[in-house]
Amino acid sequence: MGLSDAMVNGLIWIPTVLGLIWALKEAMWVASIKIDGHPGLESALVKSELSPARKEECLKKMRDISGFIAEGAVAFLIKEYQYMMVYVVVFGLLVWFQVGHAACLAFVVGALTSIIAGYVGMKIAVFANVRTTHECWLVSLAQGYAVAVRAGSVMGFSLVALGVGVLYALILLFTGGQFFQFGSEKELYEALAGYGLGGSSIALFGRVGGGIYTKAADVGADLSGKNEWGMDEDDPRNPACIADNVGDNVGDVAGMGADLFGSFAESTCAALVIASASGGKHMGGIADDWSAMMFPVMLSSTGIIVGILTMLVVNIFYVVKEIQDVEKALKGVLVISTILDTPVVILLGYLALPAEFALNAELQHVQWWHAVAPIIAGLWSGLIIGFATEYYTSFSYAPVREVSDSQKVSAATGIIFGLALGYLSCIIPVLCLAVTILVGHILAGMYGVALAALGMLGSLTMSLAIDVYGPISDNAGGIAEMSELDHSVRKITDGLDAAGNTTAAIGKGFAIGSAALVSLALFGAYCVRARVDTCNILDPWVFTGLLLGAMVPYAFSAMTMKSVGKAANEMFLECNEQMRQIFEHGAEPDYQRCISISTQASLNEMILPGALVILSPLVCGVCFGKNTTAGLLAGGLVSGVQMAISMSNTGGAWDNAKKYIEGGHVVDDKGQPLGKGSAAHKNAVTGDTVGDPLKDTSGPSLNIVMKLSAIVSLVFGSVIADFSNEAGGPFWLK
Repeated sequence: MGLSDAMVNGLIWIPTVLGLIWALKEAMWVASIKIDGHPGLESALVKSELSPARKEECLKKMRDISGFIAEGAVAFLIKEYQYMMVYVVVFGLLVWFQVGHAACLAFVVGALTSIIAGYVGMKIAVFANVRTTHECWLVSLAQGYAVAVRAGSVMGFSLVALGVGVLYALILLFTGGQFFQFGSEKELYEALAGYGLGGSSIALFGRVGGGIYTKAADVGADLSGKNEWGMDEDDPRNPACIADNVGDNVGDVAGMGADLFGSFAESTCAALVIASASGGKHMGGIADDWSAMMFPVMLSSTGIIVGILTMLVVNIFYVVKEIQDVEKALKGVLVISTILDTPVVILLGYLALPAEFALNAELQHVQWWHAVAPIIAGLWSGLIIGFATEYYTSFSYAPVREVSDSQKVSAATGIIFGLALGYLSCIIPVLCLAVTILVGHILAGMYGVALAALGMLGSLTMSLAIDVYGPISDNAGGIAEMSELDHSVRKITDGLDAAGNTTAAIGKGFAIGSAALVSLALFGAYCVRARVDTCNILDPWVFTGLLLGAMVPYAFSAMTMKSVGKAANEMFLECNEQMRQIFEHGAEPDYQRCISISTQASLNEMILPGALVILSPLVCGVCFGKNTTAGLLAGGLVSGVQMAISMSNTGGAWDNAKKYIEGGHVVDDKGQPLGKGSAAHKNAVTGDTVGDPLKDTSGPSLNIVMKLSAIVSLVFGSVIADFSNEAGGPFWLK
């Protein structure tokens, strides 16, 4: 049918503004909770039996500790962003001279938008963590849960609204004709791909840097505190405990936000580039049909409205009263948003797209529902991947319980079971991705694949909300422990945290699944721009690229895991030395020293893996031709998606296996529970420690490896083509 320009503007700008208003409203609600002990609710304090002086002492500790965490997180991000800005300037100049000033502007704008979105999410997370503790302590589990989820939604709505609004403003600037002139619609949208490149570049450094930071602190704190000195998770005497809590925010909030922002930007840009190559209406294409061209952008903007509706109705269907209700409610958020988004996508496709249009020479009669079906497939595949991830990472199900039981014997058997679990967990997600890709490609070619990626990101506001919920509730437990609150409070926050571990794993499943689809869509867009007609593995240059591409995720993972190991070793030695002084001479822990170790290690160690990912497609293309780069992208995608899923799920399973033992659910031959301090628990801590870099550094970073390699290839596609011979091989081989 087609929508008027005014209706297109309304369907993009109105949801964008509403999303920002909703994020502001939720942030103000969280801010309205004062860390004052709720003096008007004395009846809620009966269970804690605290004297006024003791209560005020706990409140002071809570405020101080949350202040340390916030200060450390802000300091790290500012330092990291300084490094990133050097990269943005240097790489931006390369884009300017090799691709054009429009692509350079899009690159810089994408990078800055990603930085702002990540910073906003991190600020609300470190603001909400202490309030979650406060409400769990003095009011109820339900109130603590509400704080964490609503604070998480601030990140979800602000990131998507900013991403959509800035992208659309950039499109209007490019199409206005006042400042930029393009030879065709295709050139315009190819320049716009720089927006995705900027977002994904920041995501790589945010994910890798944040992941190394958080796991250096976490692994160092666990090895020294738990295994050497028998401390609890967040004992305030452990000098790395603050750095550990800081890392949860910079890695799992700012890093994850930048990651999913990159997926949104890249999938949208890929869809726009492919659609722009279809030609104008005189050729049956949609390149000059504004309503159809903006369909991918409207998919994300209407997703904001769906997210708001989900937040309004979820508490009606999923009421949180007990700890076991939390995980159901968090899953309910995804279920409701997926159900609500389905009819919205169908209606939008019917209204925005022509009844029939052409995409290329082979796809001349694409109907509107051919474009909608891949979106629905991607949307529901995302939900299935989320549930499959939950099955393999939650201790409510058999796989994690098997890992816990195996840890009664030794740490080695627990590690063997965990690795096997991770490998098995690849099957369902890969089948879902395969079916979604087939549906998308058969009905609408690579355009369908790009739309399927956007479909999987249809519930992005809500998946981000429940993902940010995880580190908020994790920090809440740490603050409760360090503030020496009653054990009953820690039990509540641990319940929130256990559900948060599962939702974090679900979030990573979404991120990896969407990254695979985005990478394939970007691969298609690269082939359009670089004029690669076929990718034949019998071509020696393509096969060489396949081998090199399949190797990149292994090389990248080796670098990042080794970086965590080196930093964790330094952290362990520092903590051990400090704790010797603390226990023997009554010294105070030096939190700042441990924060400094994590900060410096992460900033130094993120450069080499980043260079590997960014430079690989350029070096392959310039030295060996466009066909080799095509093979590189295909090999990296196929290899990376398997590794990312297995590593993330293995690490998540080991983490929850440890928590299952800590809850007293595993018993010995005499029926006695094996809790903290038992041999089984120590074995589980070892498994969790090994899994930390898998689930929080290397695993989730691999999806950015796939996407960033592809978007770099797309942006520099014409440059790579210029360095190739007519057959697609290297320019030096005629």
